[in-house]
Amino acid sequence: MDKNKLSFYANEIRKGAVTAVYSAKSGHPGGSLGIAEILTYLYFEEMNVDPKNPKMEDRDRFVLSKGHTCPALYATLAHRGFFPVEDLVTFRHTGAYLQGHPDMKHIPGIDMSSGSLGQGISAACGMALSAKLSEKSYRVYTVLGDGESEEGQVWEAAMFAAHYGLNNLTAFIDFNGLQIDGDVTKVMNPTPLDEKFKAFGWNVTVIDGHSFDEIANALEMAKKSDKPFAIIAKTVKGKGVSFMENKAEWHGSAPNKEQYEQAMQELEAVSVCLAK
Repeated sequence: MDKNKLSFYANEIRKGAVTAVYSAKSGHPGGSLGIAEILTYLYFEEMNVDPKNPKMEDRDRFVLSKGHTCPALYATLAHRGFFPVEDLVTFRHTGAYLQGHPDMKHIPGIDMSSGSLGQGISAACGMALSAKLSEKSYRVYTVLGDGESEEGQVWEAAMFAAHYGLNNLTAFIDFNGLQIDGDVTKVMNPTPLDEKFKAFGWNVTVIDGHSFDEIANALEMAKKSDKPFAIIAKTVKGKGVSFMENKAEWHGSAPNKEQYEQAMQELEAVSVCLAK
């Protein structure tokens, strides 16, 4: 798939995430918008998945450790064909299957229920170890937040992955520099994340998380790695919506009608450019 097509899907994922959060009147748009390119490349280019057979045994696994950014994951799964795009407007509604955090029991394409920060990467480690023990070829991918990396369990998982030689595990760290309480370096500074993962026995690279070329190159490096692989992806929180970009207050706030309309106008303008 060429970069223009990938960019189109990333933009559609942003539109879907904003629509879901607006429809729910709650949710987490900032981080959702920031990981659109990563999810697009994984699901439309990299991962072995089949929307018609979501539980196929040899599929690659994905765990959204920062589960609150599920509006982006749901939009990705919808556009990939796991369920109707029209269902995004039911996000967080009573009785709807698209819950406020990923639910593997009711949502097609979700490999792990997540949301309690720090625990998703641990589950991903278990999946990767299972593949090793059962001599399966599938790979495991996870996305966790920079604020989430302040959790001790993340580093227990990192130590576990290195100890068991889980070179079939790739972790994206969504480094936008902001968490719900503000600048991550002021809340509980987790940096330098690249050096810390190296110290825990991982191979690491640092990329622009909005560049498909850099994402692709990093994933090629991961497949050749003899250790678990960490991709520190520098992103913009709220990417694509001018008034949300680099604003911590959009971590967990829903847009009102006027803000939603402005956001969609901006994203539609991108769609028009990509269609030319």
